[in-house]
Amino acid sequence: QKKSKKSSETLTFKRPEGMHREVYALLYSDKKDAPPLLPSDTTQGYRTVKAKLGSKKVRPWKWMPFTNPARKDGAMFYHWRRAAEEGKDYPFARFNKTVQVPVYSEQEYQMYLHDDAWTKAETDHLFDLARRFDLRFVVIHDRYDHQQFKKRSVEDLKERYYHICAKLANVRAAPGTDLKIPVFDAGHERRRKEQLERLYNRTPEQVAEEEYLIQELRKIETRKKEREKRTQDLQKLITAADTTTEQRRAERKAPKKKLPQKKETEKPAVPETAGIKFPDFKSAGVTLRSQRMKLPSSVGQKKIKALEQMLMELGVDLNPMPTEEIVQMFNELRSDLVLLYELKQAFANCEYELQMLRHRYEALAKAGSIGPLSAEGAHPDGQTGLVMEEGKGDAKDQIIDVVGAPLTPNSVRRKVGGAEQGALRSPTQMP
Repeated sequence: QKKSKKSSETLTFKRPEGMHREVYALLYSDKKDAPPLLPSDTTQGYRTVKAKLGSKKVRPWKWMPFTNPARKDGAMFYHWRRAAEEGKDYPFARFNKTVQVPVYSEQEYQMYLHDDAWTKAETDHLFDLARRFDLRFVVIHDRYDHQQFKKRSVEDLKERYYHICAKLANVRAAPGTDLKIPVFDAGHERRRKEQLERLYNRTPEQVAEEEYLIQELRKIETRKKEREKRTQDLQKLITAADTTTEQRRAERKAPKKKLPQKKETEKPAVPETAGIKFPDFKSAGVTLRSQRMKLPSSVGQKKIKALEQMLMELGVDLNPMPTEEIVQMFNELRSDLVLLYELKQAFANCEYELQMLRHRYEALAKAGSIGPLSAEGAHPDGQTGLVMEEGKGDAKDQIIDVVGAPLTPNSVRRKVGGAEQGALRSPTQMP
C-alpha cells in the first residue's frame, strides 16, 4: 500500500514526441504549475534581493508649494515632499552659487583704477555685464556694446577686469595679510589662441609631413641608443683586454709561493663579457680534470665554432691531455681567443659604419645639401657628423637617415668571397 501511494503521488509527465525540450520547459515549472501570463520573479535567486517590508507606518507625503531663491520674480511652484520637511528651505538652493563681483566707488576709481585706454562708463558697463552673466566672458563679449564703446577682444575684457580686481584687493587688504591675487596674462592667452588657430588650419600635406618627421625622429633616437649600447660594450671589451694583460704580467713576475696568498679583493674587476667564465668545482667529491675544460652554456654555438676554427689554425689540439697545467693554460687560451673574437667583431662594426658614413657624406656632398667637413671628418666645434645647410629640403630623406644601423660583420663576410675570416671590405669595395 505504501508503494502504491508513493507512485500515485509522484506522477511524471513525458515530453511529447517531436516537441523540443526548451518548448516543453515553458509549459510547466518544476512543481508542474502553469506558466504566468506576465514575467514575474517569485523566487529569491542569484543576485535577487527580497524586499524586507517592516510593520511601521509609511511616512506621509504632501503636495506643498516652494520658491526657488535663485529667481527674483517670486514665482511659486508645487511638488511632492515629505510632510516632516514642510517649512524647510528648497534643498537645491545650495547649488545656487554666484560670483562676487567687486564694487568700487568714484573716489577709488579716480585714485587707483583710472586708465587712459578705458573710460569710467565703459568700465561700469563691463562690470555690469560681469554681474549679469557670472564672468562668462564669451557671452560678455557677445553682449558688449561695441557701437557705443571701442571694439574690444575677449582678452582685453578679461585683462581689464582682473587688473581692477587685483588692484582693489591690494588696496582694501589689511597690512600683513597674505593675498591670493588672480593674475591674467593676456599676451600668453593671445599667443595660445594664435598657435591653436595655426594648428587647426594646417593642410593635410603639413600634417603628413609632421607625422613623417616624428617617425623619423623616433628611428633616430632608437639608432642612437643602439650606438651608445655598442659603444659601452666596446669599452667593456677594451677594459677587459687591458685588465687581462696586466693580470697575466703580474702573475708572471710574482713568485709562485706568493700566488695563493693574494686576496680576491685585490684582483682587478673583469667584466662578465670578457673571455669565458669557467665554473668552479668547489663541492666535495671526485671530479675529472676534463670536466673543467668543458665550455659553459653561456658561450653560443657561433662562438664555439669560431673558437674551434681559430684553435685549428693555431695548430692546437681540441682535446689535449688534461693535466693540471695544461687545463689551466688551455682554458686561458680559449678565454683570450673569445675576447679577441669579440674585439674583432666590434672593430668590424665600427670600421663598416665609418665606411658607410663616408660614402653617405660623399653622396650628400655631390647633391650639395651639406657643408664642408674639416680634417678627419670633424666639425670646427669638435663634434663628428654632418652639417646641413638651411633651406635645403630636397635631400630630406637622405639626411634624416644619417645614423643608419650598419650591417653585421657576418653579412659583410658573406659578400666577400675567398677573404680571410674577420676581414672587412676595403673602401673601394664598398657600395
